[in-house]
Amino acid sequence: MATPRSVAFYTLGCKLNYSETSSIGRLFEEAGYSEVGFKDGADIYVINTCSVTDFADKKCRQIVRRALKYSPDAKVVVVGCYAQLKPEEIADIEGVDLVLGAAEKFRILDFVEELSKAPGKGLVRAGEVKEANRFVNAFSFGDRTRSFLKVQDGCDYKCTFCTIPLARGRSRSDTVENVVANARRIADMGVKEIVLTGVNIGDFGNGTAVIEGKRVKKEALFIDLIQALDEVEGIDRFRISSIEPNLCTDEVIEFVAQSQRFVPHFHMPLQSGNNKQLREMRRRYKRELYAERVAKIKALMPHCCIGVDVIVGFPGETEEDFLETYHFLNEMDISYLHVFTYSERPNTPAYERDDHVDMGERRRRNKMLSILSEKKRRHFYEQYLGTSREVLFEQSKEEGKMSGFTDNYIRVELPLQEDMLNTLAPVRLSRINDAGLVISQLAAPAALPE
Repeated sequence: MATPRSVAFYTLGCKLNYSETSSIGRLFEEAGYSEVGFKDGADIYVINTCSVTDFADKKCRQIVRRALKYSPDAKVVVVGCYAQLKPEEIADIEGVDLVLGAAEKFRILDFVEELSKAPGKGLVRAGEVKEANRFVNAFSFGDRTRSFLKVQDGCDYKCTFCTIPLARGRSRSDTVENVVANARRIADMGVKEIVLTGVNIGDFGNGTAVIEGKRVKKEALFIDLIQALDEVEGIDRFRISSIEPNLCTDEVIEFVAQSQRFVPHFHMPLQSGNNKQLREMRRRYKRELYAERVAKIKALMPHCCIGVDVIVGFPGETEEDFLETYHFLNEMDISYLHVFTYSERPNTPAYERDDHVDMGERRRRNKMLSILSEKKRRHFYEQYLGTSREVLFEQSKEEGKMSGFTDNYIRVELPLQEDMLNTLAPVRLSRINDAGLVISQLAAPAALPE
């Protein structure tokens, strides 16, 4: 049987998954495979999964069916968090040929040769998550505007709702030297913005990690990493994807405030604005610390965009608890919310509780916070109408348009100018359209704020 030579990818979940999919794609490319579009009919489909919610699990099944619709004889490989947590369940999905766990996914080519031997049921190659103890660097490339650069993996936190430690293992991270080298490689590819990604990137450098087969004692922390990256030539912007509030230290905030390359944008998960819930979630802070972090950021960077993750319907969340979270968020100077409806995840402490919130009530609370998020985002955007800010332009999904983000994460849209793509230029922010984008015009460089 001839070795198949085309491969297509589909990524579910977070920015970290996108960085890893891209690196797996380069492994295939180096082995002589050509990457094709998902709808173009590949010989091998690789589906990189998430398992944060039940929806992600169901989505995996849908993608398998779609892949076989486009290429009925294709081999389907499933990797990612869902693959580590429920490998046998995935192997039973009709059409799945190979399931790889967290420790195996970057050796995917070693296992692809076994596909021809699969007797109808998917092969499972997923060891215990403790075997995922090496840091494997990864970064995305394909969108020339930005790259997701993995700097950390795994998590040592024990949040009662979360399966990530079960899916990705203990916290481990790259070295500062390796991250800087990867950033320079990305710069050489013409990319203008790097988004730092990981499971818990603020934990960068703590403890030990296995890198390239050797156990390494870390001495540099997250602040040391971002200080080193700030010196990398060729990258105009660095963005911190998400950082825990207890790890978003004054030192980190103060550094970003004076940096020329790290943009004024923080995304900090809150999960609940109620201390009882935070304690039961085993979060490592109280709401008072979160409020202090927001106040510190806004004192140094009034223009900074602050995004917040929040979970509604965690077991035991009463109406009073939820309203405390709602009012806490409403009163804080934040810019937008990512609202998650709590979903039961087997093998987590929260799953074992007997005080689960009715699903209809969870959805109602999600809707309330989603409406609040839109109000917060619009209010944040409105503060900058009539001003000029620098935007990194990219192709819009809408024909004849280009879009992009300001440094402080305001999404803008302009008529397409091909020569402006992947460039930075000042724009004047004019008005907000029905889709929530800011309609803008190109402005003179002198119009930029100091």
